Amino acid sequence: MAPIVARTREELNTAINALPGKIALVPTMGALHEGHRSLIGRAGELADSVVVSIFVNPLQFGPNEDLDRYPRTFDADLAICAAEGVAVVFAPTLEVMYPVPNEITISAGRMGTIVEGACRPGHFDGVLTVVMKLFNLVRADCVLFGEKDAQQLAVIRRMVTDLALSIEIVGCPTVREPDGLALSSRNRFLAPAERATALALSHALHAGASAQGPSGARRAARAVLDEAVKSDPPLELDYLVLVDPATFTPVPDTFSGTAVLAVAGKVGSTHLIDNVIVNFPRRDEPA
Repeated sequence: MAPIVARTREELNTAINALPGKIALVPTMGALHEGHRSLIGRAGELADSVVVSIFVNPLQFGPNEDLDRYPRTFDADLAICAAEGVAVVFAPTLEVMYPVPNEITISAGRMGTIVEGACRPGHFDGVLTVVMKLFNLVRADCVLFGEKDAQQLAVIRRMVTDLALSIEIVGCPTVREPDGLALSSRNRFLAPAERATALALSHALHAGASAQGPSGARRAARAVLDEAVKSDPPLELDYLVLVDPATFTPVPDTFSGTAVLAVAGKVGSTHLIDNVIVNFPRRDEPA
C-alpha cells in the first residue's frame, strides 16, 4: 500500500495522529538507496509505524557545496517507501520547513568545528536545526541514522543528551556496494575512473582496522591514501582521524577500547566520507 504523502505541517499532524503504536522516523534528503532501505527495514522492526522524511536541507550546505545538484528522485523514493511498508512520507517544501528566516538555530558547539565540521563550517549546526524541527513535527519514539555519518550521529546523540530530549537515537551499520564503497547518494556523480580512486577510502579503512594498535592503524590507512593522492584522477584528502566515537577527539597511541577511524576526501567534484569502528584491546588482553 502506498504511504500517505504529507506536504504541509497540517497534513503531517493529521497523518501522525492516525498512526498506531510506536513511531519510528527515518530522516533523509531523498535519492534513496539500499542504505536507506536498510534503515527503513530496521525501523519497521523497532516500531509499529514508520515515517520517512524527504527534505534537502539548505542549512547544512556551504556556499560552494552541491545543494543545487543534489539528486532529487521523489518518484523512485516513494516507490521504495511503498515497497518497505512506510506509513507516512513527509516531503515538505522549503517554505514549510522554514516559513520565516531563521534567527534561532541549534549550535553543535565544539563538536561542530572539528573533523568534518572543520571542512564544512556550519554544516552540523544546519543538521541539528533541521533534525530538531523533524523531532518536534513527527513526534517519533525513535529515530534512525546510518553509522556512515558517524560524526553526525555523535552530534545528534549529544544534542539529545544535552537538551534532555525524550527520544531514542538508533545507529545502523554502514551498507556497502559489492566493491566496498560505502553507499551514498553522491556516488552517482563518480565517473568510472573517479570511482576507482574513491575505493581507496574503504581500502584504507580496512588496512587500518587490520593493523596493530592506534599508531599502526593510522600508518596503514595513511599508506593507502598516500597512493590514492597520486592516482589519476587523484584523491584530495581532507582528513584521516582516529577518534573517540562520542566526542570525535583524537585518541592517543596508548588508547584501548572502541574508536572510529574516519576518512574524507574529494574525487573530482564529489565529497565522500567513510569510517569504520576499531576495537583496540588492552596490552594485557589478547588481540
